[in-house]
Amino acid sequence: MTVLTLTGFDGATFGQRIAALRATFADKLAKRKIYNATFKELQSLTDRDLNDLGMSRSMIKGIALEAAYDK
Repeated sequence: MTVLTLTGFDGATFGQRIAALRATFADKLAKRKIYNATFKELQSLTDRDLNDLGMSRSMIKGIALEAAYDK
């Protein structure tokens, strides 16, 4: 009986997988910082300022998500 054991992941070495994991983490952290900064800035505006921009307070979370994650 013959047994075939595959231990690699698409030809990527352990170092490459760790580097990809770090890059993913850094990207997620950067996007989260953009979300937090946008949310905090918009939250600090008065209702009148938001109205001048054509926004309501209920739109802040959606706008921050769109700015950070393109959603």
